[in-house]
Amino acid sequence: MPQQHSIVSSSNGSTPLARALDQNESVKETVEQSANELFVINAVLKQELPNEAQKADVAQALRKSDELEIKIQESAEDLAQVNQVLEQEIGERADLERELARTKAALAQAKSETAD
Repeated sequence: MPQQHSIVSSSNGSTPLARALDQNESVKETVEQSANELFVINAVLKQELPNEAQKADVAQALRKSDELEIKIQESAEDLAQVNQVLEQEIGERADLERELARTKAALAQAKSETAD
């Protein structure tokens, strides 16, 4: 009999979707932490450098840093949305697997009753 892959859980307690969700959640946390750190760095740089010192290269670096901070925050939000989709997919697949197991059990019972 071929090996069946469990969507709900396997012997190690996770499925490919669940592992992807865990990994995605970890990346989301890292991105959020990076955005927060970048925000603090930008705030310190802006406080420490008077406006007249924020010329050319420094001002451009600060602008780029601000842009990067926004992109990182948007990426964290995108990852959060992907996590929600993954969680929903895992739930739906688990429901389908349970229904399949019930159907198989009912079919096996019907076969055994017919054989009697």
